[in-house]
Amino acid sequence: MDFEHVLMERSGDFTTITMNRPQRRNALSLQHMRELIAAFTAAGDSDALGIVLAGKGPVFSAGHDFADVADADLAAVRSLLATCTDLMTLVQQVPQPVVARVHGLATAAGCQLVASADLAVASEDAGFAAPGGKGGWFCHTPMVAIARNIGRKRAAEMALSGDVIDARTALDWGLVNRVVPAGQLDSATADLLERVTRGSAQSKGIGKQALYAQIDLDQQKAYAYAIEVMAATSQLPDAREGMHAFLDKRKPHWQRGRD
Repeated sequence: MDFEHVLMERSGDFTTITMNRPQRRNALSLQHMRELIAAFTAAGDSDALGIVLAGKGPVFSAGHDFADVADADLAAVRSLLATCTDLMTLVQQVPQPVVARVHGLATAAGCQLVASADLAVASEDAGFAAPGGKGGWFCHTPMVAIARNIGRKRAAEMALSGDVIDARTALDWGLVNRVVPAGQLDSATADLLERVTRGSAQSKGIGKQALYAQIDLDQQKAYAYAIEVMAATSQLPDAREGMHAFLDKRKPHWQRGRD
């Protein structure tokens, strides 16, 4: 696909989507977000088994591009934020596991992208912030995703202070899954993606979407929903194959997937 602000590369079973506005610190302009939506849609519809989200240049992403917002009217800003929400939702709707590969700063909507990804690997030099708390435009929408990763008290601290937390703190708070030296960022991202894409791709895609659907329900409703999904998916060919392979002590043969 022909993009101005995004790079898409397929290598084996995996697709890497790279934000490519280094001169603007990968700020999420309206056009940039539309291109990311197109890229994730294409990757989601493909036979790729996993997706990496990365950023080119010195930082992962600085969040919204204020050039789009500073003089915009209410309707334009509402539309911009709706597009951003569509992007964050899509990251969780595509069937493949999405791993954010984070270096440098991930701030505001850039931090929201990390929080929206299924998994995240950060380099030791990474930092995360919702800087609106010490500015003039509070990070209302980024905190929807961030708070769901780190909990209320820590979310309040990030949102109200606007301060950067380092990678180790982000790991401790649950915003990222791994922190590694910068030189190991690519290999650690690949290793995590390899591990989370084993098994049936169809089963994993349904499982990912069901996880997000039930996670904010109360326990009784979550179990009721999960029972129906798990019962229905027991009838899928890959589910039957996996169970028979286990019973027969042999390797399964997925319709699409990897061991």
